[in-house]
Amino acid sequence: MELKGKQRAYLRSLANNLDTILYVGKDGITDNIIREANDLLDKRELIKCAVQQNAPLSAKEAIIELCDRTGASPVQTIGRRFTIYRQNEEEPVITLP
Repeated sequence: MELKGKQRAYLRSLANNLDTILYVGKDGITDNIIREANDLLDKRELIKCAVQQNAPLSAKEAIIELCDRTGASPVQTIGRRFTIYRQNEEEPVITLP
């Protein structure tokens, strides 16, 4: 799903208050990270992630790979943190403008 500018801005405003709940560590993006990301996206739709210092990926590389493997859309990347979004088709939590 490709986000429009207004939708991305709305999701960024929602992400300001979110805690980081998914961390990419020294092993990079593993199957366990993908499984956890899918579970979190199903429940919350919008999640904030971080790349730890010893990770082999940058935040930009991690957001691209994670979005490709989960079907999510990138919202924003700041430093080592990034936010992704995937709408839950059955029970939507967030209504986009």
